[in-house]
Amino acid sequence: MRVLVIDGEPRTAALLRRGLTEEGYVVDLASTGPEAVWRAHEVPYDLIVLDVLLRGFDGFEVCRRLRAGGCWPPVLVLSARNEVSDRVRGLDAGADDYLAKPFSFAELYARLRALTRRGGHARPALIAVGDLRLDPATRRAWRAGVELRLSPKEFALLELFLRHPGEVLTRTLILEQVWEYPCDGVSNVVDQYVGYLRRKLDQGGRASHLETVRGAGYRLLNPAPVTSG
Repeated sequence: MRVLVIDGEPRTAALLRRGLTEEGYVVDLASTGPEAVWRAHEVPYDLIVLDVLLRGFDGFEVCRRLRAGGCWPPVLVLSARNEVSDRVRGLDAGADDYLAKPFSFAELYARLRALTRRGGHARPALIAVGDLRLDPATRRAWRAGVELRLSPKEFALLELFLRHPGEVLTRTLILEQVWEYPCDGVSNVVDQYVGYLRRKLDQGGRASHLETVRGAGYRLLNPAPVTSG
């Protein structure tokens, strides 16, 4: 497993290289924005660990340029800045995950394993399933051409379903992906928000296509596109 670590601070880069190498990864380093983009296009990396503060241009711009150039290995952003706005910037730029400094190597390894399972593939600008469309960058969604008014959690929930059409998503997985905390066995927040989302998707007599799978979770069926005539 080959990893590109992009960090402008030599001591941090060396620490990451040592830790990842001990975990069995093959690690290359880049210290500036331009070098990072060049290396990522030259070598088929399995993963990229990307710091935000770089010379040349920052990590957000690195991620944007990689995605715009068709380079799709999973990207984990590392940053000492843990403001929500920074996390949103990273994810909107095309990153797959965001880890705040200081961090534990145990958590870093776990997140990299999760990204490895996800794999690298092109993420289209618009996600579409049937007559549903969603734009992650502008945070807008439509059903049959009609824009939906969604809360941030409803939007995140719809995006999760659209990225996994036809798959049964457990409540635990949904909590971890949308609310970022594990299931406590008591909370019914997932059921509540699926209900909210269903009502907003159920427009003009069209079913929401969000199916309850008893004892398992929820699944977005792939509805047929609306046709005229």
